Amino acid sequence: MARPARRPATLVLLVRHGQTPTTGRVLPGRAPGLHLSDDGRKQAEAAAARIARLKRVSAIYASPLERARETALPIARVRGLAVRIERGLLELDVGRWTGARLDKLGKKPEWATVQRYPSGFRFPDGESFVEMQARISDTLGRLVERHRGGVVVAVSHADPIKAALAHALGMHLDLFQRLAIAPASISTIAYGAGGPTVLGVNALGDGPVPS
Repeated sequence: MARPARRPATLVLLVRHGQTPTTGRVLPGRAPGLHLSDDGRKQAEAAAARIARLKRVSAIYASPLERARETALPIARVRGLAVRIERGLLELDVGRWTGARLDKLGKKPEWATVQRYPSGFRFPDGESFVEMQARISDTLGRLVERHRGGVVVAVSHADPIKAALAHALGMHLDLFQRLAIAPASISTIAYGAGGPTVLGVNALGDGPVPS
């Protein structure tokens, strides 16, 4: 008796938004009105050029924040698709720390917990890292179910992408800060019958996107 054909894996391309005027200096959180810088727009175009080489893309999703939508637009343009807004791809809600300078936050005693024990930290009036990881993982699960066997582009933010990768790798959340996710980088996870497989992390430059 012939075995049933195995359904192909669903690929999710996790794209971090491009650089903004405050990248590396400020913790923007979910504050509205932050747009890509000139360099960020060039980074978004470069990511779009790489994704344009893929044979197929089923759908393009983006966090509602401007910097994510502006990164998704060039990708959507080269693929002839619309950008779908997905709130589950939102940045980590940092509550009262929104807009704070990173050099000042680094002097807070809580900052060591953020870096070394994030699973035990909740931002004041905001989200915990555990909640954020559950949110992004659930969101990607829904997108995979929606586009079985397809290729999905999901434009999000550094911490949610790192959390999704840690979940796929079976890495404890307390180690997720060891992952580097640069602006407009592409990380690829294949979701198959045997579970997720990480094909690429923090890919930049002109090389092919793992698929």
